[in-house]
Amino acid sequence: MTTATPTTTRRLPLVGVLRLGRPSDIWFKPAFSVVAAVAPPNLTLLALGRLDLAMYTMAGSLCALYGHNRPYPARARTLARVILGMVGGLALALVAASLTTNAVVLVTVGALMAAVQKVLCDATRVGPPGNVVLTFISSASLFAPQTLGQVPGHVGLALAAGAWAWLVGMAPGLLRPHGPERRATAHALNATAAYAGTRGTAEGHDRTRAAAAAAVQAAWQSLLATGTRTDRTRRALEHLVVRAEVALAAPADTDPRLLRGWARDLRGTGRVPRVAGADDELLGVDAERAVPQRPLWRRLGPLTPLAARTALGCALAGYASLALGVGRPYWALVTAASLYQANVTLTWSRGVQRVVGNLLGVLVFAAVLPLAHLHPAALVLCCLAFNFGAEALIGRNYWLGSVCVTPMALLITEFARTQDAGQLVTERVVDTLVGALVGFAVAVVVTNRRAGDRIEHALTAVERAREQAARLLPDPAPAAGRHGPAPGLRLRTGHGPGQRGGPA
Repeated sequence: MTTATPTTTRRLPLVGVLRLGRPSDIWFKPAFSVVAAVAPPNLTLLALGRLDLAMYTMAGSLCALYGHNRPYPARARTLARVILGMVGGLALALVAASLTTNAVVLVTVGALMAAVQKVLCDATRVGPPGNVVLTFISSASLFAPQTLGQVPGHVGLALAAGAWAWLVGMAPGLLRPHGPERRATAHALNATAAYAGTRGTAEGHDRTRAAAAAAVQAAWQSLLATGTRTDRTRRALEHLVVRAEVALAAPADTDPRLLRGWARDLRGTGRVPRVAGADDELLGVDAERAVPQRPLWRRLGPLTPLAARTALGCALAGYASLALGVGRPYWALVTAASLYQANVTLTWSRGVQRVVGNLLGVLVFAAVLPLAHLHPAALVLCCLAFNFGAEALIGRNYWLGSVCVTPMALLITEFARTQDAGQLVTERVVDTLVGALVGFAVAVVVTNRRAGDRIEHALTAVERAREQAARLLPDPAPAAGRHGPAPGLRLRTGHGPGQRGGPA
């Protein structure tokens, strides 16, 4: 393919990879949620003198990180699936740990589990934080001393903490039942208002338009995530997103102040603005809801190369760590699992971010450890602080969040018993470097050659849809039977609400 040459010769980025972005509009929600989910179980174990069990409750508590951008009916289903996936992975890991202590076997099991977790999260679009948290818990559990008789109790602790995390994730819905949809719609209106302010010709309008298109797409995904169930509020929000799409198509004819006014009205729990528009504007939305979702097995098929890359990269990283004599090879395994993105360039960027964040995080751990050793309560409070910091900062850049994730992960190992700080720091640094180097090398070797073909097919479909839309525009009342879709029916070009399939 002619498109392959630029990919292989492009210089990999370095400095820009560490640039900080703007924080998410709801950065505080996952940050406070994870603290609310982690604190009660850990404080209860502290009071009982059983902090050695905190790793199992953390497995369930960390599920509170998921689903914050989803409407509450969809969030309920997503959180339940994440909890079941987390507890299932933990149970499998604990059973394996109770049956064998052979490190090579355990690393192999961990690599296969990491591959399954990666493709399932990508196929179902669970994230952020995607598969990394699941892989961290299951891989660490493989190397926890265990007997078969202990497994049910430990899995039960994780399930109980997961149920509490589900309640924490769903609680805000009591006050703002349409909060996620309203935020997504407001963001789409503000983004298209910024594009309309450029009139489609000012400097930087291409970048502004791309941001607006992404915001509109996210708003449609949020509104469609509830499936066939709908109500007057969501219908009104859909009309607002249509107005955002109109502004995207005709920025010069749009008043940005009107869009920003609607976005302001969506704050809080007040009445959603009603805009002029007929229900035939939403024929495309109704048609999209009527289309059955692609079966999971069909979405998994294109991800086979990614599964192979993840399994091989994690396994080789773990084996390399064992060969170097590191006692916790799962750190190298998790590092490799965290790297794999849509292409080699993005994988490289994530690798740089991971290494920088982990190395700085190790220094933070060394500085905080004397405080954490003062009392078990101080250890718990430090972990809570790092939980909050990780979720508050990771939206700015992955490396910044890793500065908090790394000391938190290291402190969790202190729950069971106090360990040698120098050995912990050394092994974490070695495993980070080994996991990043081996993981990236496997990403370069194990490629997805069909991805370029799928991108070309998608671009061809977009061009055909654009040409069809251009033919429809001069006709004031096109007939669906002669020219294509009925008025208002969105063409499935990848920019409307119809992106339900697996990633290319």
